[in-house]
Amino acid sequence: MPPELAERLRQRVAASEQRHTGEVRICVEGGLPASYLWRHLRDGVPMPQIVRERALMMFSKLRVWDTEHSNGVLIYVLLAEHAIELVADRGIDRRVGRAGWQAMVERLGRAIAGDQVEDGLTQALEEVSAALVTHFPQAGGAASANELPDEPVVL
Repeated sequence: MPPELAERLRQRVAASEQRHTGEVRICVEGGLPASYLWRHLRDGVPMPQIVRERALMMFSKLRVWDTEHSNGVLIYVLLAEHAIELVADRGIDRRVGRAGWQAMVERLGRAIAGDQVEDGLTQALEEVSAALVTHFPQAGGAASANELPDEPVVL
């Protein structure tokens, strides 16, 4: 990911988090680690399950679950597989629901498939932000503490 794109995404995450108490992380990975691919090839674990497991691992590793209101969201993109996952902590997940997250994933997936990674990530961030503003707005206009880094993680 070019540094300019990473900086634009960081700024968008920071701006988003001024409007709600949630935390958003973006993780873009070029390809899966060999251990994940091996499980797919050796054990026949379906690729969508592998991608979901990797996204859950990154959700944990990046500590997106570790927010005061349980309202962290990870936007995970696996470029090699053109795969996208949104992993949300329980506070926001129960409010948006599976169908809501899936609709966002499908829209981001179309953008990624069309080689519009930045546009897709921007749209996904806007949609995640809208959900967080609806369910976890800033109280009285005072910004909450930034609990997690805003920079995208590129692996």
